[in-house]
Amino acid sequence: MSYSFEYIDIILLAMIAGFIFLRLRGILGKRTGFEGKTSPEFKEVLKDVNLTKALKVNETFDDNAQNEFLKGAKIAYETIITDFSDNDNKITSSKPLLNREIYDQFNEALKERSKRGHYAEITFIGINSAIIKEHKKIDKILNVTVDFIAEVITCVKDKNKNIISGDPEKIKKIYDTWVFSRDMTSANPNWQLVDTLT
Repeated sequence: MSYSFEYIDIILLAMIAGFIFLRLRGILGKRTGFEGKTSPEFKEVLKDVNLTKALKVNETFDDNAQNEFLKGAKIAYETIITDFSDNDNKITSSKPLLNREIYDQFNEALKERSKRGHYAEITFIGINSAIIKEHKKIDKILNVTVDFIAEVITCVKDKNKNIISGDPEKIKKIYDTWVFSRDMTSANPNWQLVDTLT
């Protein structure tokens, strides 16, 4: 009898793993016009891919490309916000989505928060809107600026669980402008956050 429960557990875990795989596969866009290597989140590389062949790149960033980009940008936004709210001293799951400068800035902020003995409680409610403000291509690099409006419940507490800022009972609307960038000639289909504008 216990064996049947073990099989059910295995099947459920496989389904969860499949969902996570599909979710990560869509982070910050998907492959368009070529087959390259997997996202940075996955260690294995497809063995049959010829990376030296010419890659067809969507130079125009048309409506379809923008829609696909925004789907991934929303997932990335939630992933990064949630990762930053985790009470670790280091960015973990969203590291592939950040360039080195932003990654270092976020980690420094987490370390400062930890030194003060503070921790964050953030519940991500959802994204109200994500609109492409502008996109610019400089040589082979495409930069896309996105205006986000999202809703979160957030507060910062000290080690004694006293509230320093925010309200754990109130939904707060946040406005962010983020710049994502990608080398359009790269086999890596993922975009990275390169700037946060105020």
